Amino acid sequence: MNTLEWNEAALAKYLATHPTLKDEISALSPKEQQQQVQWAFEDEAESQGIETWELALELIAESPEQLQSMRLEAHRQVAEALGMDWEEYCGFNDIQP
Repeated sequence: MNTLEWNEAALAKYLATHPTLKDEISALSPKEQQQQVQWAFEDEAESQGIETWELALELIAESPEQLQSMRLEAHRQVAEALGMDWEEYCGFNDIQP
């Protein structure tokens, strides 16, 4: 699963656990509904003091071990996108692989 798939799964789970939000946006177009859910999700992450990708992983991980593995994979993807060596990236970000 990549970060886009993680985010989509997390947004679906977030919406499923917030029926009031679902009711509030039901009259909106699908695009507007998606935008409202994304904004609510971002607000939730901010209120918890974490990044949206971290909240996404917390919602979809089925165990603490899977959460840790998914976090490392997300960091690996960032390191790769930045063109950084994995060990160097871990050192800069205080990550224990």
